[in-house]
Amino acid sequence: MSSPSAAPVGLIANPASGKDVRRLVAHATTVDNQGKVGIVRRAMAGLAAMGVRRVLAMPDTYHMAERAQVGLGRMGADRLEIELLDMAVTDQSSDSTRAARLMREAGCACIIVLGGDGTSRVVSAGSGDVPLLPISTGTNNVLPVFVEGTVAGLAAGAIAAGKVPRERAAYQHKWIEVRVDGEPRDRALVDVAALAGQFVGARAIWSVVDLRQLVVTRADASSIGISAIAAAVRPIGRDDPAGLELTLGAGACQVLAAVAPGLIESVGITGGRLLAVGQTIPAHAERPLVLALDGEREIVLGAGQEASYTLRQDGPWIVDVASVMETLAVAGSMRCGQDLLDPDKETS
Repeated sequence: MSSPSAAPVGLIANPASGKDVRRLVAHATTVDNQGKVGIVRRAMAGLAAMGVRRVLAMPDTYHMAERAQVGLGRMGADRLEIELLDMAVTDQSSDSTRAARLMREAGCACIIVLGGDGTSRVVSAGSGDVPLLPISTGTNNVLPVFVEGTVAGLAAGAIAAGKVPRERAAYQHKWIEVRVDGEPRDRALVDVAALAGQFVGARAIWSVVDLRQLVVTRADASSIGISAIAAAVRPIGRDDPAGLELTLGAGACQVLAAVAPGLIESVGITGGRLLAVGQTIPAHAERPLVLALDGEREIVLGAGQEASYTLRQDGPWIVDVASVMETLAVAGSMRCGQDLLDPDKETS
């Protein structure tokens, strides 16, 4: 069932995810680094079972990849080589972008990412066409999924071994290009939120008081976070060729949304419109203004500065774990020997 010629797989585990201010102002779960080590270790077992022999890991100050190697022999993954990338660790988000670029250049067939929407955003800036498998260890997660690390490793390993082609294993995510004064500045995969003022502070958004504008690529009714406000107005699926813009304030329309774990807010909506792929719209006119990308304050706009958003379709490839595992099962890739079920016989 394994393939000795499997391509390498990348691993980026964000040690800062799951620890922001929403543990104090809301009721978000803390995901400690030792818990992430366990996820990584189980993912390694899944990779090894699919024939992956080489993993390129982003170094971090907690040494998650090194810690995860302890006990791999008991899980049948002792032949797996975990190699740390030769790069400096700055504890900045740019580490993840740089690591993804190095993994792409090294020929990784898939990159496993531990973090939230913000982590996936910065990884996507360097991953190119390499599929990402985001495992949720953050706070507000629309894009990363809650998946057992073992299964995530099996799915990533199947891609690396060529058992499931990228076009069947993953979907291409939408994104929002953010320009400032006409120049490309940054990106968001799920949402851009414009907040009045210039306070960045702890970066994470947990209050909607200063929210003036919201632009989303997707709005899942069952999700949590800022995009949940948009979902209460008009759900937008991951595959829908559209986005949504809302302006917020004291208006006739009020929606109820779970903006953080345990934090449910009533939000006023003053206007809204669907966005087509390729359409560009201006940022809210108020200044100063802070633009939060996928839940984290990143860009401060001062007097005289202009910004715009463009909805794009050609974003990162995101692994659909359920689809990969179903494809493997249907193809018989998870079994050896004779098929015990005779399709010509009716079940009794």
